[in-house]
Amino acid sequence: MSAHCQLTGSQPGFGNSISHSHRRTSRRFDPNVQRKRYWLPSEGRHVRLTLSARAIKMIDVIGIEAAVARIRARGGKV
Repeated sequence: MSAHCQLTGSQPGFGNSISHSHRRTSRRFDPNVQRKRYWLPSEGRHVRLTLSARAIKMIDVIGIEAAVARIRARGGKV
């Protein structure tokens, strides 16, 4: 599963792990991405979205219809 949110567009950030001796190795900061299924009343079907935890909370506020409209406006497929 790609660590990429369909709604917010958040994706992994990159940086370094720094040991006690101060040696640096590459690491990745992944967003908290979940696969969630929502009922889309306008189309009469379920949609499965890959969302960050922040995006799940955003859908609770703006609603699934508005969220799907934003995903489609960004050029995403639902």
